Amino acid sequence: MSQINASIVLYHNNKEQLQKVIESFLNTDLHVKFPVGIKLYLIDNSATDALKELALNDERIEYIFNNANLGYGGGHNIAMRKSIENGVAYHVVLNPDIYFEKGVIEELYAYMQAHRDVGQIMPKVLYPNGDLQKLCKLLPTPLDLFARRFIPIKSFVNWINNRYELEFFSYDEIAEIPFLSGCFMFFRTDFLAQDCLFDEEFFMYLEDADLTRRIAKISKTLYYPKVSIVHEYQRGAHKSRKLLYIFIASVFTYFKKYGWFFDAERTRVNKKTLQNLGYYKR
Repeated sequence: MSQINASIVLYHNNKEQLQKVIESFLNTDLHVKFPVGIKLYLIDNSATDALKELALNDERIEYIFNNANLGYGGGHNIAMRKSIENGVAYHVVLNPDIYFEKGVIEELYAYMQAHRDVGQIMPKVLYPNGDLQKLCKLLPTPLDLFARRFIPIKSFVNWINNRYELEFFSYDEIAEIPFLSGCFMFFRTDFLAQDCLFDEEFFMYLEDADLTRRIAKISKTLYYPKVSIVHEYQRGAHKSRKLLYIFIASVFTYFKKYGWFFDAERTRVNKKTLQNLGYYKR
């Protein structure tokens, strides 16, 4: 039997919100449409195990209490390693603040089964009011990350976002994208096993940019808009000074790894993506 595992990293989250994403993943008839089983890992980075009760009534859930905050990627890596070790076909990284209807996992599974060259896929992402979240991005430059946050000139920020967040793109077409959001990452585990887990140098933020970039070197990383999820986006780094510092630290980690202003791979990948999406033909 094929298998899809998923993981959610917990950190003193609201139980009601968590229940929505847990039920979204478990509410599936994959075992009816396909010979597929599922398992959900709750990886708890909280200081206490108060969230353990979320796993008590369903044998498909495994709760792991770390008794330490290992970060977003560090927490997910625990579950992703288990998927690799157990020969599981697919692993899904889920944010605690998303939810979706039955059929999303089934549709993505069927597409991945039919397209073996795809290593990662992300559905359309919506705000709770139904508006589109533009979470397909180019590989970031320092200007993309710092200008949007610290230069209060709306016209300039809009110009940056039009390119970096691919706002000129319709978001209604399947497309190969070099940076897919970490709120929902559906992976083919065979590619994760090729040294493609989260880099734990990133405590939080940009670990998704780094991992998608590495997966894209060995497979296709696709945006798939035929199904959608809802993301209750919090924009934590805009509200919390502590999270802002963590974001800035991740930016430095990212550019230390790939290069600040001279990154030939970034230039090549971004140019190819813009060409494929028709940016230069507008």
